[in-house]
Amino acid sequence: MRVLLTGATGFIGRRLQTHLLQRGVAVRALVRPASAATARLDPGCEVRLGELTDPHAVSAALGGVDVVVYGAGSVRGAGAADFEAANVAGVQTLVSVLEADPAAPRVVLLSSLAASRPELSHYARSKHRGEEVLRRASDLDWTILRPPAVYGPGDREMRPLLDLVRRGLALRPGPAGQRLALLHVDDLVRAVAACIDHPDGCRHRTFAIDDGRSGGYDWRDIAAAVAGRPVPEVGVPGWLLKALAAINLTAARVAGYAPMLTPGKVRELQQVCWLCDNRAFIHATGWQPEIDLKRGAAALFRPSPPRGAPT
Repeated sequence: MRVLLTGATGFIGRRLQTHLLQRGVAVRALVRPASAATARLDPGCEVRLGELTDPHAVSAALGGVDVVVYGAGSVRGAGAADFEAANVAGVQTLVSVLEADPAAPRVVLLSSLAASRPELSHYARSKHRGEEVLRRASDLDWTILRPPAVYGPGDREMRPLLDLVRRGLALRPGPAGQRLALLHVDDLVRAVAACIDHPDGCRHRTFAIDDGRSGGYDWRDIAAAVAGRPVPEVGVPGWLLKALAAINLTAARVAGYAPMLTPGKVRELQQVCWLCDNRAFIHATGWQPEIDLKRGAAALFRPSPPRGAPT
C-alpha cells in the first residue's frame, strides 16, 4: 500500500504519517517547497516538492499511489482568499488530475465539522466548498471525514483553552449549556487508517466522528476531565468576543499575519452545540474511539521525564 499525503507537516499530518508508517504503509508526502526545510517529516517518508495547485506537481506525486489522503488545510485567515488555496483550489487540482487517470487512486479528504454550517465563516464555507468539489467527482472513489475540535500532542489551537482549564478557569465562549464534540488526534489518524482499510463501506460517504461521548461535553465536563475538579466557568460576553475579533482582524490586515480570532470564528465559537454521531462510521469500518478527554488530557499534561532519565 502506498499513500500520498498532503498536509504532512501539520499537527494532524505529522501524527498520521508516523501511524501509517508503523502499519507498514509506504507514505509519500507532497510538501510545499517553501516548507521543505522545516518539514520535520518522519525519515521513512518519501518527499515530493510541489504546490497543491500545480497540476504537474500533483500528477508527478501520484505515480504508483493507491490512496490519497488530503490533509492539507488553512485554519487561519483574514478573508476568503486566505482559505482558498489549501481548502478549495488544492482539492480542485487533485480532482482534475485524477479525473484524467483511468486508474485513479482513492481519496480520503480530511474536512471539518464546520463544513456542516458554511454560513458561519470563511473557513467553514471553504471546507464546504472543498467537499462539494469532491462530491461532484462521482467517478472517483472518495470518502470525507469531518472531525470536530481535535487536540493532542502538537496541537496549538485547543491547547491554550485546556491549559487555562487545568489552571482553574473555564472560559466558555458560547451560550450557557454549550456542548462540544472532541476528538484526540490519535483516534483521528486511526479513523483515516480505517477508511483506507474499508473502501467498500466508505465509498462516497461523509462521516462526522468524535471520541464517542454521547451528547458531547459541556464546560463542567471539560473541567472535570482536564482539571479533575470543579473550576469556575465564566461565559465570555459576545460583545467582547466580537470587539476583540474586529480589532484582531484589523491588526492582521495591517501587519500581514493570518489571524485565528475573526468575526467568523466568533460565530463558530458561539454555537450552542457541535456534535457528531459515530454509528455510521463504526458500522462501515469497525473503528472505535479509544481516548476520551480524561485520558487524553492526562497524557497531554503528563510531566516530561528529566533529561537522561529512563522512559
